[in-house]
Amino acid sequence: MPAVKFKELSGAAPPEAEGSAEIRARVLRARERQRERLSGDRVFSNSQMTPRLIRKHCRVDAEGERMLEAAMSRLGLSARAYDRILKVSRTIADLEDSVQIRPRHVGEAVGYRSLDRTYWA
Repeated sequence: MPAVKFKELSGAAPPEAEGSAEIRARVLRARERQRERLSGDRVFSNSQMTPRLIRKHCRVDAEGERMLEAAMSRLGLSARAYDRILKVSRTIADLEDSVQIRPRHVGEAVGYRSLDRTYWA
């Protein structure tokens, strides 16, 4: 007998996919948000932020800090990796039109870093 797919078991309808036009609009809004935030700093995107700019623009709350600390110790990450996670967290927040970096943004960025280490290390 063929295996039953999980979605059939759970009865959950698949989430509606975001269309290309919506994704494009969201990315353009995120890029504009970055340009506005970084306009006085002589850079135009999160990827170009220096450690000083990361400290200025990528503040996280106590829960986010705890998540970062746990990821640093569990995954043995460097200071450079810490900065990269913060920049990716900031970008994820921008894509959600969020002014603040939330713990879920940090968690998603850590997840990407974990995947990066698993498949590319």
